[in-house]
Amino acid sequence: MSTRSIPCYIFLRSLLLQSGSTVLLVLALAVHAMAQSRTVESFNTGWQFFKVNNSTFFADFDNGAKYFDAQNQWTAPEVWENVTLPHTWNSEDMQKDRNFFEGKGIYRKTFSVDPDGKDRQRLFLKFEGVGAVAKVYINNNYIGEHKGAFGQFVFEITNSVQYGKENTVVVIADNKSRRDVIPINHFLFPVYGGIYRPVHLITTQKTGFVVTDNASPGLFIRQENVSAAGAGVQVKAKLETKEKTAQNADLLIEIKDHTGRTVAGQKKAVRIAAQGVTYVNETLTLKNPRLWDGVRDPYLYSLSARLVSGSRVLDEVVQPLGLRTVEVIPGKGFFLNGRHYPMYGVCRHQDLRGKGSALSFEDHRRDLQMIREMGATTIRFAHYQQSPDVYALADSIGFLVWAEIPFVNRVSYYENDNAKQQLTELVKQNFNHPSIYVWGMHNEVYAATADEQVPVLTRELNDIAKTLDPDRMTVAVSGYNQVDRQENLNTDIQGINHYFGWYGGKIEDLEPWARSVRKDFPEYKIILSEYGADGNRDIGREEVRMPDNVVRGQSFPENYQTETHIQQWAIIEKNPIIAASYVWCMFEFAVPAWNRGGVNARNLKGLVTFDRRQKKDAFYWYKANWNPEPMVYLANRRDNQRTNPVTRIQLFSNVKDVQLLVNGKPCVLKQGVNDKHRVAENVELQKGTNRIEARAKNGAEILTDEMTWELN
Repeated sequence: MSTRSIPCYIFLRSLLLQSGSTVLLVLALAVHAMAQSRTVESFNTGWQFFKVNNSTFFADFDNGAKYFDAQNQWTAPEVWENVTLPHTWNSEDMQKDRNFFEGKGIYRKTFSVDPDGKDRQRLFLKFEGVGAVAKVYINNNYIGEHKGAFGQFVFEITNSVQYGKENTVVVIADNKSRRDVIPINHFLFPVYGGIYRPVHLITTQKTGFVVTDNASPGLFIRQENVSAAGAGVQVKAKLETKEKTAQNADLLIEIKDHTGRTVAGQKKAVRIAAQGVTYVNETLTLKNPRLWDGVRDPYLYSLSARLVSGSRVLDEVVQPLGLRTVEVIPGKGFFLNGRHYPMYGVCRHQDLRGKGSALSFEDHRRDLQMIREMGATTIRFAHYQQSPDVYALADSIGFLVWAEIPFVNRVSYYENDNAKQQLTELVKQNFNHPSIYVWGMHNEVYAATADEQVPVLTRELNDIAKTLDPDRMTVAVSGYNQVDRQENLNTDIQGINHYFGWYGGKIEDLEPWARSVRKDFPEYKIILSEYGADGNRDIGREEVRMPDNVVRGQSFPENYQTETHIQQWAIIEKNPIIAASYVWCMFEFAVPAWNRGGVNARNLKGLVTFDRRQKKDAFYWYKANWNPEPMVYLANRRDNQRTNPVTRIQLFSNVKDVQLLVNGKPCVLKQGVNDKHRVAENVELQKGTNRIEARAKNGAEILTDEMTWELN
């Protein structure tokens, strides 16, 4: 088993993308320093699982009919499957149709605990995510329940394990929709069942940082007066002891640069009360810091807080530190560290074809690298808290991140407490990530008046976010194209999801809407939080035409999606009243209740296919606009069966000197909607195969792309 600090491990693992062997050295030193204080063991192997939809069985279990014998061995007659975490039981059925299993599954694992740790250490189980409600038992003892599929949670098991003997942990996971747990249905996206993210066994000394505060690191970092000349770093530590008397120790706080060199440090003597929690606040100052500047320069320091008694390290927590300021000016856009910052955005769901939500670190990294390849600078992680890996990766790559809770789509009037719980977890667990600039309160939930549940709950959620984190902005999202609806007026920013030309209207209607917002609401901070159209990469069509029925239709040609993004990005980029925009969606994802566009249980609005293997034309459109790396791409290559001998050809390129050849003959290219879009009109095709080639000259380099069309 590997041992490591969770915060240190995730933070430094993400830094491997930047710093290579230097970080390996820092990681080795950090793990060595913490080996005597806090250890974190991977708890992901050796699990067994079975899926049962037998309400009587589970009712008996919950009512005290414990299925253990005297040796704590499970005695129920079910057939177990050996599994390794992360695991979901819905990796296939939720991606096929609405006939998926929604209910309970049981996981169990046996483990031993070193007897030398008895009365000297504390033990915790940390779950990164269980879909959607989890009940945890240790050796026949009920430990606790967690409601919500997306937040992390921790249970202490110090007093329930048997030291030097075999122990059994049982987890009952349940992804059946409930009116008191958000999201309250599977309509917009599936809530995959199971322990679908990693689990960790944490061992600490009896004195240290609080582990059980909503699975937060027990250390919260704020910034003040940040500039290139200097920055203040405020550190709030939560400490506790289980000793019978108050404990005296030194709290050592150090800030290190990416080479491991200490650039600021402070030492404070602390007395940790024998009861309750001891709060310690310290402020450090950095002179001439290197700022975290998004994708322009995602520079990260590390901040370590070490609790020391004499020569003994009692505990240590390491967190990322990226110094930055973020501001939104209505009508002008986003400013990062005082400089205008282009917000090229996409939304991202966390599921993958054949794996569901049980993703590996490499799956997450591949997704974010593909997003960066396209040139995106910001991500909306929709519609829920995602893996801690993705926030750490966003820190190191430089994405500005919108993080939100799944108060989405429908209301039951029973979800208030759970929405507040999930928001508290989201903020506390991710407080120290510099990439996160905004907390999302809700998405497409409505009320008739400002006095009803949604506006009132949103005000309460906003108050929680601002109380926990006064420095970040908040956002709420409406699916209407009205910016003065009562549900959306309680947060700093308003998000508008609207699919002009898809769910009504025309593609070009986005432009008059943007003009009206600029005229009527010039002081509002507005984000176009979702836009786009479905596109089936396997359906080609010669002419561009909106599908007849976007809800029940079975033919969604890719070219209409391409045209939507071509036109609408050109509108967005010249209307700064839209402070940021987010393409819906980067990747196709499962929607079990849908049967549209020629693929069952799939939202086809992604720019990349569900399996991540194929990029659609719209991906390259944004790459030409957002990524400065020279490129040229011929669009509509899958619309290759032609009947009209006179046609239109378009290409995307960020290089000025571009030539188009059809069957070896040059064609006249004109600028399209912007300078990245080139169009040749009235091109004559020959019967049979037509070879179409694009050549872009970038200095001495010649970039080419080609495709063939068949004229029948």
